[in-house]
Amino acid sequence: MVEGLKILRQIVYSDAFNEFRGEEIAPGSSVRSDKAIEDYIRQTCGTAWHPVGTCKMGIDQMAVVDPQLKVRGIEGLRVVDASIMPTMITGNTNASAIMIGEKAADLIKVGTKLR
Repeated sequence: MVEGLKILRQIVYSDAFNEFRGEEIAPGSSVRSDKAIEDYIRQTCGTAWHPVGTCKMGIDQMAVVDPQLKVRGIEGLRVVDASIMPTMITGNTNASAIMIGEKAADLIKVGTKLR
């Protein structure tokens, strides 16, 4: 990300942007060294979308949870959020996350009990 910010500055400070460029607002012209840029990124960076895929659901070796949303190798634990989605979808994840919660509720209600 430090290198990305440096490249962004090179682009914005090119002659092609002269008529559009104003004063740098963020991180600001005083933030120059790699360390200062890194500090800025650590203080201000966040996700714009809901993270997915950190606890992939599936039946393969890379899956963290099984199709019943149970964490493999840990009894009595389920993951019920967008992190079980193996890949990012093309739309907002809100409806999908609600559906995952509804599916988990159904699994629990019909006898797939947490231990």
